[in-house]
Amino acid sequence: MTLTLVTGGTGHLGRDIVDRLVGDRRHVRLLARSAGTRSDVEWAIGDLATGTGLREALHGVDTVINAATYSPIARRGGVRPVDFFKSPATVDVQGTERLLSLCEQQSIRHFLHVSIVGLDEATLPYARVKLAGERLVRASAVSWSVVRAMPFYYLLDRMLAGLAWLPLWPMPTTPFNPVDTSDVADHVVACAFDGIRGERAQIGGPEDLSVAALAGQYRDARGLHRKIVPIPMSETKARGMGFVVSQGARGRLAWADWLQRRYAGSCDEA
Repeated sequence: MTLTLVTGGTGHLGRDIVDRLVGDRRHVRLLARSAGTRSDVEWAIGDLATGTGLREALHGVDTVINAATYSPIARRGGVRPVDFFKSPATVDVQGTERLLSLCEQQSIRHFLHVSIVGLDEATLPYARVKLAGERLVRASAVSWSVVRAMPFYYLLDRMLAGLAWLPLWPMPTTPFNPVDTSDVADHVVACAFDGIRGERAQIGGPEDLSVAALAGQYRDARGLHRKIVPIPMSETKARGMGFVVSQGARGRLAWADWLQRRYAGSCDEA
């Protein structure tokens, strides 16, 4: 049985990817800084940011799914002024470079890298860091694939939750199609084992809605009484901020359905 190493396997997307792999009866090893509780996978203790344990984690591996990333914005669920000036590169650039180098040395059969739709025009430092890491993969001698995904529903939920205290929500009218991690995981796992290499189809959500409309559905699901103020935004500025619509594969779970699952039976009435 072939062995698949997943980086970032304890994150939101990573957990869904591991669930799909295990469900397909694949042998899975997770790279993590400490071992978790699930017993249906192997645990490899290591750290992309430092390189600790990477060589050992790759021993006997056939396929690598690199879903690891480090986004301060995602971790805290909101944007701070510093995010417009810098973003750490230890995981997404240096870590990816270390991992690729070892994969070349150990003749890994397939390296699948999870990236983000719209990086070429995005201007935030985190996006530039992600693009730098992706370019390392594309220039690598390993047999690689890149899957670009739209931002995830849980991140949009977290960002909007940070605005819940405001009575007015200024929101762009630009179209956007975020996606659920479960749909991205399905696409990533399919691409990992279908024998095709290179740039793969992007994956986004099933609906193209304005950011203002997405925020309105969130407000209604939470039972909040907030006024949404639509803000026109130029296409250039929108793309610079990552507000784009993906081309290619589409997920099945709509934002409204995700919200219903997330907030069923709850109503803030505020």
